Amino acid sequence: MQNINNQILDRMTGVYRVMILLLVLTFVLVGVLTLSYFGVFAALQTAAQKSKAKRNSYVEVKPPLWKPISMEAVWNEPNKDLIKYGKELISNTSVYLGPSGKVAHTSNGMNCQNCHLDAGSRAWGNNYGAVASTYPKFRERSGSVETIEKRVNDCFERSLNGKALDSSSREMKAIVAYIKYLGSYVPKDTIPKGTGIWKLKFMNRAADPAGGQVAYEQKCVSCHGRNGEGVLNPDKTAYTYPPLWGEHSYNQGAGLFRLSRFAGYIKANMPFGATYDKPQLSDEEAWDIAAYVNSRPRPTKDLSKDWPNIAGKPFDHPFGPYVDEFSEEQHKFGPFKPIDDAIKKRKKAQQKANKLAKN
Repeated sequence: MQNINNQILDRMTGVYRVMILLLVLTFVLVGVLTLSYFGVFAALQTAAQKSKAKRNSYVEVKPPLWKPISMEAVWNEPNKDLIKYGKELISNTSVYLGPSGKVAHTSNGMNCQNCHLDAGSRAWGNNYGAVASTYPKFRERSGSVETIEKRVNDCFERSLNGKALDSSSREMKAIVAYIKYLGSYVPKDTIPKGTGIWKLKFMNRAADPAGGQVAYEQKCVSCHGRNGEGVLNPDKTAYTYPPLWGEHSYNQGAGLFRLSRFAGYIKANMPFGATYDKPQLSDEEAWDIAAYVNSRPRPTKDLSKDWPNIAGKPFDHPFGPYVDEFSEEQHKFGPFKPIDDAIKKRKKAQQKANKLAKN
């Protein structure tokens, strides 16, 4: 009997031991699973936070604006003297090439930097940052592949209402050397942010010259004069503030005679002291002032050879004929979005037709 009791006790002890072992194993397993869960959760949470921070960094960190190479580095260039002369010509064009220029008389008295601010080096100031990287290139206006020399002469004949330079002249070589130097580190076929002219959003209405006159008289007269005559320097050799219309201003073939170009330019740079990130004009004021200035009298130019393919005209080219049904008035003052949409639709249809033709 005693043996039977001992056997029963041994069996019960064994069961208890198994139960205790299972209980311990259960607690261990629960602990491991709990720690694993919180570990994985914490890892996922950390990864999510990192991902969120990374996404936020994409939003907050903006790509840097193009900056020209410093002129201090020009001493390392083999053609440094030519580059320095090029900058001097851009800054003081009239002194060398104006009506009383000491090299030639090829322009109207304005300086290149009257339109290309800080000698073509200011962000969104109609700068030269992407010229070297994109030229030679095909341009619809001439219907041909243009060199930098051709583009420079376009400015002399249009913006400076003058005569073309000899492409082999020291002056042309210097200007081209300087322009190339400014864009030295811009990769080929790229257009960095901050180069050229600010692109202004379209309005839902046409630009209003009458409203522009009011804004001009409030914010522009002190520099450019009530009659747009500008301000000559003390030596009367060049314009400190350029004339915006009249016989000494840019002619109707100039790039700034396109309203979108002029409006974007003044939005980011005018009045004096304004910058692209601290503008002083509203978008509407910029469009209206541009409309007022470009509606004033100015020199004319024979444009009969421009835009051999009229379908290549931009939405705001102010002279017909056009391939669309919009009036010359709307092409000049807007509203521009319907015209731009029609151009995009036409281009898309043409691309589709070309693709089908290839197949």
